[in-house]
Amino acid sequence: MKRILVTGGAGFIGSHLCERLLNEGNEVICMDNYFTGSKANILHLLGNPFFELVRHDVTEPYFAEVDEIYNLACPASPPHYQHNPIKTIKTSVMGAINMLGLAKRVNAKILQASTSEVYGDPEIHPQPESYWGNVNPIGPRSCYDEGKRCAESLFINYHKQNNVRIKIIRIFNTYGTRMNPYDGRVVSNFIVQALKGEDITIYGNGKQSRSFQYVDDLVEGMIRMMNAEDSFIGPVNIGNPGEFTMIELAEKILELTKSKSKLIFQELPQDDPLQRQPDITLAKKQLNGWVPKVQLEEGLKKTIEYFKKVV
Repeated sequence: MKRILVTGGAGFIGSHLCERLLNEGNEVICMDNYFTGSKANILHLLGNPFFELVRHDVTEPYFAEVDEIYNLACPASPPHYQHNPIKTIKTSVMGAINMLGLAKRVNAKILQASTSEVYGDPEIHPQPESYWGNVNPIGPRSCYDEGKRCAESLFINYHKQNNVRIKIIRIFNTYGTRMNPYDGRVVSNFIVQALKGEDITIYGNGKQSRSFQYVDDLVEGMIRMMNAEDSFIGPVNIGNPGEFTMIELAEKILELTKSKSKLIFQELPQDDPLQRQPDITLAKKQLNGWVPKVQLEEGLKKTIEYFKKVV
């Protein structure tokens, strides 16, 4: 049994990770300040004697004896991370410093949940880990993009200077049950609008593309990365290379919800990437043949059923 700390553990992804780690026989400390996480996501875990819930902000130091740390804490949808951009940067940077300090003190292995946003609006498609990105350092998304880029730098330098055992993954668009219906992400926006019979809002011409990964596939990739050889530190892309335009996604959701909603088009936000697709060659090679297994239609059906209960 390992004692594992998950920061942001009451969030959409964090709650699924906590559940999986408990099911595998570990002791889990779930840390969250509930800025975007929710107790509802982990209520079903509270009766487990090996689950501990801690209300704490990752920007403040934290002390615990742990074997592994998954550092997920940070608002991840544009409306949430732009709501308080300074707090977002502090969460990425100070959070990384505090968790790396903890890992150094107790000799824990630590995984950083980085993001495909480090690639910005990419000029290379699909995006391999070797691509340095095309990011606007002073744009409206920079609080998140540059915060995550700085966190990666901190992880690499703690590893080189202090021999901290690190892992870095870059998460591409992920969806699934326990998403916040009002987080402003495209999947949740479209499903909520379809279920309510409201117009579906598409920004730009709808031909910009994204690759959508179901949360179970991400959690599998995270755990495989944590358990991979210490010599493989990443970064590694964790995402589903299946690529869909916004119009294709909207039409698929309309079909699955049997909604009569109409598509409407609005201006594309500044610095919104036109393409996003992971090159997962490295993940397949280094993570025991990891590949996403849940196809878009199957994952959307599960997500829609969840949203029907909470919207």
